Amino acid sequence: MSGLLSLPKLDLVIFDLDGTLIDSALDLVHSVNATRRWLGMPELDPHVVASYVGNGAPVLIRRAIGPDRSDDDLQRALDYFLAYYRDHMLDNTRLYPGVQQALDTLRDAQVRLAVLTNKPVRFSQAIVDGLGLGSHFCRVYGGNSFPDRKKPDPIGIDTLRQEVGAPRETTLMVGDSAVDVKTARNARVRCAGVTFGFQPETFEQDPPDYLIDRMEFLAESIVKARA
Repeated sequence: MSGLLSLPKLDLVIFDLDGTLIDSALDLVHSVNATRRWLGMPELDPHVVASYVGNGAPVLIRRAIGPDRSDDDLQRALDYFLAYYRDHMLDNTRLYPGVQQALDTLRDAQVRLAVLTNKPVRFSQAIVDGLGLGSHFCRVYGGNSFPDRKKPDPIGIDTLRQEVGAPRETTLMVGDSAVDVKTARNARVRCAGVTFGFQPETFEQDPPDYLIDRMEFLAESIVKARA
């Protein structure tokens, strides 16, 4: 998609974080491979690590260390990964091109914005704040914001809609993978998928309602629909 979308009037736009707003791949790769080295394992190819992202840190580390390691190994590896990532999560992480402009445009148009990610919430909030976006979002929810429930469970979208008073038909989920599409479907809201994220190939099985290759086009389309 290289132009404006035909959208309904939207009151709430919910963004995934990794692979959607931020390119965090290198810091995640470094943190995963640091964890594997600590366990005495060889490093993984960066593309393999990126393919493991999207279902939260425990799933990421289980995939990274393999199914044969014990639950004790998993917990130790997860603890190491979280500690390492906490110290290095902003070393190389940056906004994707056009994201700052898009979020500024949407904020200025008084569209309610939120983040819903499976990354732990304290890291998610720290990254959002560290990149200067704290004032753009009414809420940041992470993979541990709702006990034992994360995307594709609809609880995050449902909670955000209730908090801002947005009906389903004026709510949009924006993400980079099938996890985000399934979350939107479960919550019965529309979904836009970005083509530049970590797992755009997963849209083949779970296509979003809209595909976008520049976040500015999405913001312009939303503002136009509200005019």
